[in-house]
Amino acid sequence: MTAAHELAERGFAVTLYERRALGGKARSMTVPSTGRDGRHDLPAEHGFRIFFGFYHDLPDTLRRIPFPGNTGGVRDNLVTATELLTSFPGQREDLRVPMVLPDGLLPQLTPDILLRQVRAAVETAFHLPPHEAAVFAQRMMVYLTSCEARRLNQWEYTTWPDFLRAQGKSEEYRRIFVNGPTLVLSSTRTDNASAHTAGLVFERILFTLLGRGADGPLNRVLDLPTNEAWIDPWEEHLRRLGVDFRIGWAVEDLTLHNGRISAAHLRNSHGLTENIEADYYVCALPVDHARRVWNENLLNADPQLRAAAALETQWMAGLMLYFDRPTPITHGHAYYVHTPWALSSISQAAFWPDRDFPADYGDGRTADCVSVIISDWETPGILYGRPAKQLGPEQILREVLAQLTRHLNDTDHTVLDESSLVTWYLDPGLNGLGTPNPTNADELVVQPVGSWHQRPTARTAIPNLFLAGDYVQAPLNAACMESANSSARLAVNALLDQARSTAPRAVVHELHRAPEFELLKVEDQLHYSLGLPNAFDILPSGL
Repeated sequence: MTAAHELAERGFAVTLYERRALGGKARSMTVPSTGRDGRHDLPAEHGFRIFFGFYHDLPDTLRRIPFPGNTGGVRDNLVTATELLTSFPGQREDLRVPMVLPDGLLPQLTPDILLRQVRAAVETAFHLPPHEAAVFAQRMMVYLTSCEARRLNQWEYTTWPDFLRAQGKSEEYRRIFVNGPTLVLSSTRTDNASAHTAGLVFERILFTLLGRGADGPLNRVLDLPTNEAWIDPWEEHLRRLGVDFRIGWAVEDLTLHNGRISAAHLRNSHGLTENIEADYYVCALPVDHARRVWNENLLNADPQLRAAAALETQWMAGLMLYFDRPTPITHGHAYYVHTPWALSSISQAAFWPDRDFPADYGDGRTADCVSVIISDWETPGILYGRPAKQLGPEQILREVLAQLTRHLNDTDHTVLDESSLVTWYLDPGLNGLGTPNPTNADELVVQPVGSWHQRPTARTAIPNLFLAGDYVQAPLNAACMESANSSARLAVNALLDQARSTAPRAVVHELHRAPEFELLKVEDQLHYSLGLPNAFDILPSGL
C-alpha cells in the first residue's frame, strides 16, 4: 500500500493485488459473528503493534492519509503508551518503567555521562548487580561508537549473547537484555541473533528516550482498532488517487522473457486464473510467500533473490483475551520476563477513548481486550510441558493464562482474573495446531548472524521488478512496519529511476546520528581498518 501510495501520487496507474486482506500483518480484523444488537464484532489482530518514536517514514505516510477531524491525518490517531511493565513471578514486585522521560534529563550526550547514566538506570530499574550493569553500559558504549564497517562486518557476525558477554551472567541479565530484544521485539532465536540488529534497536530506543532524532514519544499505539484508525482510511484515500484494488487474488508465478518480467500469473479464491501484463512490477509479498513466486529463472537472473529465498522465518502470533471488566495491567506494554513463550501484552480499551467496549462491541459483556503476543513457539510451557506448536488452540489458551497469572497474580492482589474471561480468539493465520504439521500464514523474517548480507535491495537485476517488504535492506535493520514502509519507498525510487521519471523521489529518512559520537566513529573506522578493537571494548572476555 505504501508503494501504491507513492506511485499514485506521482501519476502512475497502479493496480494492487491482495490475496486475503489489506494491511497484511499490520491489519486488525474482527471475530466473526460476535456482534449482537447492532454492536460491531469484537476487534482482533495478528498481534499488537508499536509505533516507535524512532520511526520516520511510516509517520510521514500516516500524515498524508486524511482522517476526519485530524489536521495531521492518521498520525494524529497515535497516542502515547507511558509505561513498560516488566513482570516477574515468584512474589517479586513488578517494575513499571516510564517510557517518557523529563525534558532536559541528559542535556549532554558525552560518553562519560552516558556510560554512567545507562549503568545507573539499568542497575536501579532492574536491580542488577553493579558489575552486570557496568558490563551492559560498557557494551552499549561499544556499539554506539562503532563505525558502520564494524557494525556490518563484525557485529553482524557476532551473536547478541556473545556481544553482551552473557555467559556467566545472572538469569535476570540474560532474560531482560539478551532475550528481550531478540525474542520479544523480533522473534529471533536468542542464541544466534545478530548483535548488529539487536544493538541497533537498543541504540534507537536510547536516542528516542533522550529526545534525539525522534518523531515522537518512544512507545505509541493507535486510539482505535488498526483498520478503523489506519487501514480503511488509507484504502479510501488510495481509491481516490486512482488505485485499483483486486482483493482475493494471489500471485502464483512471474514469467521472465528477454530479461524482463513479461507477465504475472494470478489465481483468485474461486480458482479462476488471470495473466497480468504491466510495465513495472513491485513484489511486496512477505518473504515466506515471495520465495514461492521466485521461480528458477528469476533466481538465476538475480543471485540476491536466491540468497533472500533462504532467509529464516519464525512464528510470532497473537491471542486475544476478552474480559467482562477493564483489565488495566499497565498503561502500555507488558513483558513477562520468565515466561517460556516470551509473552508480552497490552490492554486495548485504555487507549480507545472514543470506544465504549460493552456498548460498541460483542454481545455487551466484553469490557476489555488483552492482546497477547506469543514470541516463542518452540520452548515447552509450564502447564503441558510442550511447545505452543504442538498444542491445540484450547491448550494454548490454558498455557498462556497459566504463564500470565504466574507473573501477575503472585503478590497480594489478583490482576488477571480468569473467571472474568468472556471469550478468546487466536490468530486466524494459524492452522493445524495440535497436528503433526501446523502452519502459519504470517511468518516473520528474523535476523540471525549474517542475515543482513542475505537481504536483497529494493532494485533487482531484472529491470522492471522491484522488491518491498520488511526483509529488504532499509535504514532500520529490523523486521518492522518502518522497514516495510522504507523499502517500499526505495522500490518506488528505483522504479522512478528505471522509468527516467522527473517526479520527485520518495523521501527515505536516514537514522539519526548523534553528533557527539561522530568523531569517535571516525576513530573507530581507523581502528577497524587496522584490525584493532573499538576503543571502549576493554573488558576482559570473562566479564
